[in-house]
Amino acid sequence: MECTVRLHEGMSFVAETGSGHLVAMDGAPEAGGRNLAPRPMELLLAGVGGCTAFDVVLILKRGRQQVSGCEVRLSADRAETDPKVFTRIRFHYIVSGKGLKPEAVERAVHLSAEKYCSASIMLGKTAEMVHTCEIIEA
Repeated sequence: MECTVRLHEGMSFVAETGSGHLVAMDGAPEAGGRNLAPRPMELLLAGVGGCTAFDVVLILKRGRQQVSGCEVRLSADRAETDPKVFTRIRFHYIVSGKGLKPEAVERAVHLSAEKYCSASIMLGKTAEMVHTCEIIEA
């Protein structure tokens, strides 16, 4: 996996991923940024959310569950001093579908958290991970 991050202007940067996609990042105005794009740590949190959501949906579909939607709401606490690593991340999954079995959803969340989601397992080295879920009949 590769990525190149280049200074764009001021304190904004553009990342070009190995798959050829571009992602903009910017800093807060008090740090010289213009607030035009997400902060790098926000993208890290979004990445872990995308990683686990992908896992949960894939696991449920492979288990023949009729998933029609999956939302992961994340909130994170960070250390007060440098390095300001994540110290706690809360994942709240809202999974919708027809006749979803609660035990299947809980199993998918557990498997993602403990076995498949590389991003959350890596971040779990510094952060306490808290997972909750709810199911919506759709």
